[in-house]
Amino acid sequence: MARTYAIRTFGCQMNEHDSERIAGLLEGDGYQRASVLEQADVMVLNTCCIRENADNKLYGALGRLKAVKAKRPDALIAVAGCLAQKDRELVRERAGHVDVVFGTHNVHRAAELIDHARRHGPVVEILAETVREDAEAFPSALPARREAEHSAWVTIQIGCDNSCTFCIVPAVRGPEISRPFGELVDEVRALAATGVTEVTLLGQNVNSYGRDLALSRRGSTNGSDAASAGDDEWWCGSGWTADRRARPLFADLLRAVGALDGIRRVRFTSPHPKDLRPETIAAMAEVPAVCEHLHLPLQSGSDAVLRAMRRGYTSERYLERLRSARAAVEDLAVSTDIIVGFPGETEADFVQTLEVAAEARYDSAFTFIFSPRPGTAAAEMGDRFVPHDVSVDRYERLRRVIERSSRLANEARIGRIEEVVVEGPSKKDPAVTTGRSRRNTLVHFPSPPGGAPQPGTYARVEVTAAAANFLQGALVDIESRPALAGSDSSPGRRRIPVAVAAS
Repeated sequence: MARTYAIRTFGCQMNEHDSERIAGLLEGDGYQRASVLEQADVMVLNTCCIRENADNKLYGALGRLKAVKAKRPDALIAVAGCLAQKDRELVRERAGHVDVVFGTHNVHRAAELIDHARRHGPVVEILAETVREDAEAFPSALPARREAEHSAWVTIQIGCDNSCTFCIVPAVRGPEISRPFGELVDEVRALAATGVTEVTLLGQNVNSYGRDLALSRRGSTNGSDAASAGDDEWWCGSGWTADRRARPLFADLLRAVGALDGIRRVRFTSPHPKDLRPETIAAMAEVPAVCEHLHLPLQSGSDAVLRAMRRGYTSERYLERLRSARAAVEDLAVSTDIIVGFPGETEADFVQTLEVAAEARYDSAFTFIFSPRPGTAAAEMGDRFVPHDVSVDRYERLRRVIERSSRLANEARIGRIEEVVVEGPSKKDPAVTTGRSRRNTLVHFPSPPGGAPQPGTYARVEVTAAAANFLQGALVDIESRPALAGSDSSPGRRRIPVAVAAS
């Protein structure tokens, strides 16, 4: 019988995408997916280290798996991802029953390392960085086992060149490296050919995508005819041939990906406010496939705290860019990240955050209490740490402001028709279908006779009720159903009326 695997993912979309790649590698090696982690022959924990509770979650999970390992010594436990990159040998020191530890720069070796552990015993392999020339290490070179057939993540860059004092990402993901423009367009075109209609472009700072490519290309072509126009276009896009400034290429990428046949929705995360450029806002407004949703992390509304965080913008500059985006993109939804209790944050600083959050009118937000991460500059500010009870109080006050904005924004949608892509039946109630609007809002509606439409179905839903975190509605009609992979027909629009029995 084939061996089985299961993966539990902690953290962000980058980690989830890495898990898809690990799954693809294992299935390529003959493993079959198990539905229960504890019953798999290979149990992979793909970790995050952004916040302190990530450590607690990992070691708590490893503690529970120790009993599984005792009953099934031949089963293997692997720890991957950012926390593995940061803690290295410490993982096995704290949990000696772990068989494999590998980091963010050698995901491509997951299957080989697991095979090595099965044959020779425990192994720890942490590479210091990803090398641009090592094409096999980049996500495009690896198979993927996606969770949703209609939707795909596409990594456009790895690493980060910013120096935010609270963030461990540059230490565990390395410096920023952008993937070639043509390679990305080809990848999305290939995904569309398999029936994917929605892609999310991933990077630690997508707004700066391609700046390193343009710098490298300009340096290699100045005074030399060695590179052809075709090479230039592959690396930096067709806009490069007319404009050879060392500028970010993200707006060009949005336009190129959004123009591909079969792609109906383009999303991206995460941008950095200091790098949100007018041409990116223009591309969002002008390319129909780019969704009306912008995730723009604020982190704090206090200029003093923003300076301590090394964010590179003021609260007013942030609001100016937000106003520009809303003026250009009709019906734009905005989400954000905010940290409360950053070292040195005073009550006056926090009140400024409340004021900016109220003015921004966020549709949703991820709010966090500051937790020091070893290896970051903020972790060395112990003499300025905010008492935990004060941080908790501020968190609750901020949450109320955000929830009020979210609820009002959602209530304003009542009576409107939303285009929803179906994700499947609700986990809480199979009689209810769950989907997501272009504005990235969760939408629930009663399933039609015969059950929930297939994931990837595009439907029109009339909004009938709203809460802070989701909309409720009634199905109006089906616009399109998922195209079969390899079929000649693209997932074009067609309306199929739905008869709904009166209650």
